[in-house]
Amino acid sequence: MRVFVNKRIPEIGLKIMKDNGLDVFIPENDNLSDEQWLKYCQDSDLILNVGFHKFDRDFFEQCPNLKAIALLSVGFDHVDIKEANSRNIPIGNTPDVLSVATADTAFLLMQSVARRSSFYFERVKNGEWGDFDPLFALGQELTGKTLGVFGLGRIGFEMAKKAKYAFDMNIIYHNRNHNEEAEKELDAKYVSFDELVAQSDVLSIHANFKPEQSELFNAEVLKKMKPNAIFINTARGGFQNEHDLYEALINNEIWGAGLDVTNPEPMSKENPLLGLSNVCVLPHIGSATEEARNGMAKMAADNLVAFSKGEKMPNCANEEVYDEI
Repeated sequence: MRVFVNKRIPEIGLKIMKDNGLDVFIPENDNLSDEQWLKYCQDSDLILNVGFHKFDRDFFEQCPNLKAIALLSVGFDHVDIKEANSRNIPIGNTPDVLSVATADTAFLLMQSVARRSSFYFERVKNGEWGDFDPLFALGQELTGKTLGVFGLGRIGFEMAKKAKYAFDMNIIYHNRNHNEEAEKELDAKYVSFDELVAQSDVLSIHANFKPEQSELFNAEVLKKMKPNAIFINTARGGFQNEHDLYEALINNEIWGAGLDVTNPEPMSKENPLLGLSNVCVLPHIGSATEEARNGMAKMAADNLVAFSKGEKMPNCANEEVYDEI
C-alpha cells in the first residue's frame, strides 16, 4: 500500500512503515498547495497527515481510493467522522503520548503570564532594562490560587497535577463526566460551567473542540471572570473570540492570557494582543518535544501498519467504523 506523508516526521515513524512493507512517499518540498496535497492524496491508499487539512465530504468524494488516515495529532475536529464512517475509513490519532508535553506548555504559559516574562524579555532585548521601579508592571503569585480546568481529560489532569504540587493550587473543573481519579488524588471539585468561569483565578482549556463550542469564550463569558483571572488555551483556538479577549484585557475585566493556539492560525503579527504586557502567545508548540513527536510518529505509523495487516488500529478516533468493516 502507498502511504502519502505530507510533511517530514521523525525517522522512527518512517522506519516502522518501511520495515513493514509500506510504500512511503514524502514530497521533496512539503510546502504544498491545496491542489498538490489533494493530488497526492488521490494517488495514495493511506495518508499520514501532519496539520489540519479538512477531511470533509468533498475531500472523501474526490479520493475514492483512500482506505485509511493516520493523524499526527490527538484532535480530529478537522475530520468529518460521519463521512469517514460511511466509507469505512478508520481515522487514527495519537492520544496520551503528548499529554505531558502539552500540559508543560500550559503550565509554562500560566507562569509566563503571571510574571509577564515575555514582556520583560523583550525589554531586555531592546535595551530597556531600566532602573528599579517597585510599582512597574507587577505580576502575581500563583500559590494557593484556584485553577479551573475546562476539560479534565489526560492533558487537563497533567496540568492540574503540576499546579497542585508546585503551587498548592485548588483545582476545580468542568467536564462532561466526573473525573474520580482527579477528585481522589488532587481533591478536584466538579463545578458547573458558570461556576468554573466565576471562581477560577486561572482558567485553562483542555477540552476536545466541537463546532458548537466555537468562540465559547466570548465577551459575555469573559465578563463573568475574575478581574485577576488568567485565561490559558492550549487546546484549539476556536474556543476564543480574540477581539472579545483583547477588549476584556484592556478593560481590566481579566488580568492576562496565554495562548498556544489562536483563532485563526497562524496569528497575524498585527494582532493587538501581541502588544499587551500581560499576554504570551506561542505558535502551537504544545507537542514540540523530541519525546512527544517521536511518540506521535510511532503511534501514527503503528496505526497504518495495523490497518495494512487487516488489524484494528491501536488508536482509532472512530472505533465504531469497525462495526461496519
